[in-house]
Amino acid sequence: MTRAAVLEGLGAMVPPRIVSNDEIGELVGSDDTWIRTRTGIHQRHWAEPGTVTGDLAIAAGERAMRSAGGGKVDLVILATSTPNQPMPATAPEIAHRLGLGTPWAYDLSAACTGWVYAMANAVGAISSGLIDRALVIGADIWSTRLNHDDRASAIIFGDGAGAAVLRAGDPDEPGAFQGFDLGSDGGHHDLALLAVGGSRQRSYRQPPSEQDNLLAMRGKELFSHAVERMSSSSAKLLDRIGWTVDDVDWFAGHQANSRILYAISDLLKVERERVLLHIDRVGNTSAASIPLALTHAAAAGTFGVGDRILSTAFGVGLNWGSTALTWPDIKVDGVLGD
Repeated sequence: MTRAAVLEGLGAMVPPRIVSNDEIGELVGSDDTWIRTRTGIHQRHWAEPGTVTGDLAIAAGERAMRSAGGGKVDLVILATSTPNQPMPATAPEIAHRLGLGTPWAYDLSAACTGWVYAMANAVGAISSGLIDRALVIGADIWSTRLNHDDRASAIIFGDGAGAAVLRAGDPDEPGAFQGFDLGSDGGHHDLALLAVGGSRQRSYRQPPSEQDNLLAMRGKELFSHAVERMSSSSAKLLDRIGWTVDDVDWFAGHQANSRILYAISDLLKVERERVLLHIDRVGNTSAASIPLALTHAAAAGTFGVGDRILSTAFGVGLNWGSTALTWPDIKVDGVLGD
């Protein structure tokens, strides 16, 4: 029998501190109405000083493991663009602090597409028989890297983490992943950039400027790329796995902007009632975005066993990816801190 990867547990975490549109508006010279109209965001969560990405990842991972009934895992992947430090990777530390022994563990950097890329890695490892069980975490803390002089990007981002446990199983059982579509286009790598810390910046042997420490993003261009790439990737995946748009019960896209999500759903002809929205509560949480939205919806009782879910994401780099699964019979708690 063909071996498949099956979703066994979910967990998520956002920091307790809520940053309203009014509060961020004072920092960037905007207001609640402007932010809501252009992004769909009502609030976001920011980490307090001393909280690192690994802390959020561990909290989400603990809840995912509890949702899955505990046990051991053979692989831990952390999808993040904001690791605890450039080196060493944060994933081995997470595995250690979770008491998971000595699994294969590594970080994966693909910005907002990190979750889908990491899931593809874990699903491939399980399907090939290399491992039996994996913990995949998407986590980012962008609040410390925002340029408040760039209103378009500073209002968007929040901090958070989402995690999933995958196990080997049957391709026909609820929870099985059905396939992936992945891609990249490095010709547009400069549309969003965090310059500090890499060999390119350090090769000049000059101290980085303050701006180098902050995210630089060309939002209007990214918007059009995001709509095009996520819609085309979703269509390719549906064709590959033999689903029609009518087969999709829920569209769980990357929570970057509500206008992007609705533009994609309109292109795919997915009714807006089937689009998951969590961005209003947490903002754009990068690699944590999709698992946060799934966890929130699952805890609210949105999904039924066997529901067909299409997910798609787009990140700077550029990269993009889509995946699909049927929903399993699992118990999921709400988003911790939300």
